[in-house]
Amino acid sequence: MQNTKYALITGGSSGIGRAYAFLLAERGYHILIVSNDDAGNRRTASEISAKCGVQTRSLLLDLTCTESVAAITGYLAKEALLIEVFICNAGMLSFGSFCGTPAQSLERIIDLHCKIPTLLCRELALLMRKNGKGYILIMSSATAWMPYPTIAAYSATKGYLKNLAQALYYELRNEQIGVTAVFPGAIDTPFYTLDNRMRHRLLRWHIMLPADYMARKALRALFKRRPRYIPGLFTKLCVGLCAMLPVRALLPVLKLRRVRRLFAIPDTTA
Repeated sequence: MQNTKYALITGGSSGIGRAYAFLLAERGYHILIVSNDDAGNRRTASEISAKCGVQTRSLLLDLTCTESVAAITGYLAKEALLIEVFICNAGMLSFGSFCGTPAQSLERIIDLHCKIPTLLCRELALLMRKNGKGYILIMSSATAWMPYPTIAAYSATKGYLKNLAQALYYELRNEQIGVTAVFPGAIDTPFYTLDNRMRHRLLRWHIMLPADYMARKALRALFKRRPRYIPGLFTKLCVGLCAMLPVRALLPVLKLRRVRRLFAIPDTTA
């Protein structure tokens, strides 16, 4: 019998989302990519279909808009798609002082990381409950474990996702719906504006991890129904320290030029 199960990936046109899409296609899932990058959607869908031989679809939507939730659920109902895996991945980061960040950027971060994931998780959990099985992976961040100056809204909203995922894990685990939160540190994607020399050095020191490696490990945790996955020894150590140290302990570190370069990226949406 032909597999008709789909995986839905938000922000799946590039970076970690793209890695998830390819890996899930290799597992035999048909793929539905949702992002605001039309060219990236089409390119990734075409490449996945050619390489993995699965059906691929894409939706061009701004996931900071509430209307996107109805657009997704309406599309799933119209096309009668069975979503077994939901990868809640779309994200954005605005680096700088809180007061210096435009209010519109803060609103978009809150909507993209809090409002839309909450509504989508509810809608997809209801569908998975009806189908008797499902998996939800929520991309949080290592910064979720403590208030993080200079990316205040980002770390705060990722903290929201951490708590949301934990609550859903316990609430849905008896209904055959697995929920896993992922807490990456630096991942080798276009999200970071680094020169090649610095990028290779961070990868060699395992401070930065390849997107494919991280996504593969995260999916393994998801399908084993683990509540969380923290990729890499360095990130695990950072999360452990962040859970213990006060915020002021981070301030000297954030003044280091190399650290600022690591996070100094433009305001972008996946």
